[in-house]
Amino acid sequence: MLKGTLDMLILQILSEAPGHGYAIAQRIEDLTDDVLSVEEGSMYPALYRMEQREWIESSWQRSDKGRRARVYSITANGRERLPEEQRNWERFATAVAKVMPNSVGR
Repeated sequence: MLKGTLDMLILQILSEAPGHGYAIAQRIEDLTDDVLSVEEGSMYPALYRMEQREWIESSWQRSDKGRRARVYSITANGRERLPEEQRNWERFATAVAKVMPNSVGR
């Protein structure tokens, strides 16, 4: 996954509802019809980095199965950051589309 894309996707998912890491990854897979798959080795470092930047926060809660799970939610800083991440993605996608023949939207 391209640098920065995962942060944007996580912020978008968390803007809809809080969730634990596995649920966030599952939601991304579900929404993209399994085109995008987020591995643990990418998800948890991204969540940690975003928490350090104060875009998200976490708390320990009980999962549906009774196990402790760290649940993440978007912060006010994260809500402010999301539109910027979306604009960066749109600029990148537009630039790539200009290079690729027969790309979507051409």
